[in-house]
Amino acid sequence: MSQTPDQLVQRKPHFAMVDEVDSVLIDDARTPLIISGPIPHGDQHEFYELKPRIERLVNAQKAYVTQALNEAKKLINAGNSGTEEGEGGLALLRAYRGLPKNKALIKFLSESGVRGLLLKTENYYMADQSKNMPKVDSELFFYIDEKNNQVELTEKGIELITQSGEDPQFFILPDVGTEVAELEKSDLPLEEKVVTKDALMRDYSVKAERIHSVNQLLKAYTLFEIDVEYIIDEGKIKIVDEQTGRIMDGRRYSDGLHQAIEAKENVKIEASTQTYATVTLQNYFRMYHKLCGMTGTAETEAAELWDIYKLDVVTIPTNLIAIRKDEQDLVYKTKREKYKAVIDEIERLRLAGRPSLVGTTSVEISELLSRMLKQKNIPHNVLNAKQHAKEAQVVAEAGLAGAVTIATNMAGRGTDIKLGPGVKAAGGLAIVGTERHESRRVDRQLRGRSGRQGDPGSTQFFASLEDDLMRMFGSERIASLMDRMGYKEGEVIQHSMISKSIERAQKKVEENNFGIRKRLLEYDDVMNKQRNVVYSKRNHALFGERLALDLDNAFYSVADGLINSFRESADYDGFKLAAIVNFGIDTNITKEELEKGNVQGIAEKLYDEAKTNYNRKVVDVAAQTFPIIKNIRKEQGMHIENVAVPFTDGRKSIQALANMEKTLASEGAELPNALERSITLALIDDSWKEHLRAMDDLRHSVQTAGYEQKDPLVIYKIEAFSAFKQMDDQVNKEIVGFLCHCAIPVEDNNAGKIKEGREQKTDMSKMRQRKEEFAGATTGNGGPEYISNENDYNEPSPAIKQEPIRAEPKIGRNDACPCGSGKKFKNCHGKDA
Repeated sequence: MSQTPDQLVQRKPHFAMVDEVDSVLIDDARTPLIISGPIPHGDQHEFYELKPRIERLVNAQKAYVTQALNEAKKLINAGNSGTEEGEGGLALLRAYRGLPKNKALIKFLSESGVRGLLLKTENYYMADQSKNMPKVDSELFFYIDEKNNQVELTEKGIELITQSGEDPQFFILPDVGTEVAELEKSDLPLEEKVVTKDALMRDYSVKAERIHSVNQLLKAYTLFEIDVEYIIDEGKIKIVDEQTGRIMDGRRYSDGLHQAIEAKENVKIEASTQTYATVTLQNYFRMYHKLCGMTGTAETEAAELWDIYKLDVVTIPTNLIAIRKDEQDLVYKTKREKYKAVIDEIERLRLAGRPSLVGTTSVEISELLSRMLKQKNIPHNVLNAKQHAKEAQVVAEAGLAGAVTIATNMAGRGTDIKLGPGVKAAGGLAIVGTERHESRRVDRQLRGRSGRQGDPGSTQFFASLEDDLMRMFGSERIASLMDRMGYKEGEVIQHSMISKSIERAQKKVEENNFGIRKRLLEYDDVMNKQRNVVYSKRNHALFGERLALDLDNAFYSVADGLINSFRESADYDGFKLAAIVNFGIDTNITKEELEKGNVQGIAEKLYDEAKTNYNRKVVDVAAQTFPIIKNIRKEQGMHIENVAVPFTDGRKSIQALANMEKTLASEGAELPNALERSITLALIDDSWKEHLRAMDDLRHSVQTAGYEQKDPLVIYKIEAFSAFKQMDDQVNKEIVGFLCHCAIPVEDNNAGKIKEGREQKTDMSKMRQRKEEFAGATTGNGGPEYISNENDYNEPSPAIKQEPIRAEPKIGRNDACPCGSGKKFKNCHGKDA
């Protein structure tokens, strides 16, 4: 995160013009933007240890699904197609819930009446809020909800991965709340209670991490396929964008999923990361006062663009009338028949002298078609995420007569294919779609590669009942229609009714995705309010604007909190101690005032005492450091631009970076201002990172509120407000506590040593979270160091050896501590000296 205004990489958001606006504002909006960085011990994980267990689990599930499918086939063929135990419908549903992408299952579902039986059985067990579904899942090791992209372990699965001789609770989270409550009621000594409670919390933390790793590995093995969702390139897992077909460089799956896929594919597991900042695309673009964009396929999303962004869609007519011919879809029962028909169509187009662009939905399918074309000795080019380096050359040749180009969605949006000599007369570019995408806009973008600027062309999509879209959302109607019309294997159906059914299936997916985006935005709107508050405070510190006012508010907030807290408990001794801990003062407020006085008046009195003490300390710090800084300028010359002085409160350390000229001109007064900026930025950043993690956990935990007939979003809003208030109070306490107690660290032999250094930009790729020390920890010798910008900004400057310079007289053990607490040095900051 930026520590100086010069490090900011974005200006204030005023006006944005977005190319391919539907892709950015809609397709990409399901995934939030995240800035993340490494965390301590991020390379420690259990993925390699747990991988053999998950492989055993997946293999056991495959064996059971094969057995259940064979049983279903036998029962259904014998006419036993009921939904109870021992009947064909239940066995079929178990096979589907176990592995919905099993190829034998997909083929069987394309047979007459089988898909309808599956839906009938599923509806039966999902009735009354799925109360009978555990009966289906009890025989499985895990079950998959393909539509929601979720996988869950069952008790049978947990038993399988728990090795013999291990604790049966090895993969089961303990009920910490109940156990702690029982512990508090017990007659154990206090020390034993504390030890037992710590052990409980450690056990919970270890098991929670282990179960999370198991779930992510299970997802990697069952929901993510190589050459579909990701590829392996140069020994690394790289995500493939399903909308564009391109590699998403620098992107990683969050929450440990990427590491799980790396373990699955036996590549190096990168260190895990923590979220530093996050925002949804919707809320990011809402920050712009003026927003607009352009695309060829926005009409179908006009409602969402208005609901979310308040953007109107205006249709602009084409420059020349489009004469492209869009054929009705050709639908087959199986993928094998479909691909054979695609190859035949490519061969026909090539003989006619027309170039063909074959659109596929994944790298895997593009390579399958390539192998089939090689068997027929048909020359062709392949364009997918693995061959992205050849994109310009492949696109340049795609419009030549007889050229065959197999491409993922990379060749869809925005690609302009120029037609070669004689191609227009032959009929123009032919688009061959091998599968309908879940979004109508992606299909329209592929169609739009042909017939540009009034050129001739044609488009033809091929589909099968085994395609993912048809399998999950639309094939039951088409399957029953094909059954009634007596279509047999190998035959094709082409009808406007079929094309409309496919469009309805796509609408279902789009509605589902819109629901996901809307729900994501509803949760992020809660975070957005908090984000605005935090980033406003951060900008005040970064630019120095209103920082003094924010600190005054922090002082008053802490004072008011102390008065209200100890007024209720009537603990005057505790109040006196809290005033020392938080403000470093021995307050003059009497016991009678605390118990009977006006709360607001007492809070203001405590605030005045704290501010008076702090203002005195600010003057002392300036007077203490000014002679040293003056001496630096005298001895080192004019090339020193910044000075960095370490401060510590005994627990945390930080370096205050101040401009040399301003510090000299203000006779040291700039240094306390720099300290206020530095500690405010450090503590806000550290607390915000922890808060983001807590909010992510909260969002997952509130989903169970649905079982209590409560809206999880309402619970989330209530809990999120409480958590944010708690974080804000804690940040105020830590800022005030540090400012009131900090001092320049001093050793017995002398004051600090001065070294030459320089200001450096934050390297986001190497950021590390620090728990015990904050940005710019003190140097080993504990003295102030100055910062130079003489050489290149990012290169470390050579160190200039300096003789020790005394910052202040040596402090005796019985002298008053310089922090202003009133205690002897040996009982305060000199305790560990």
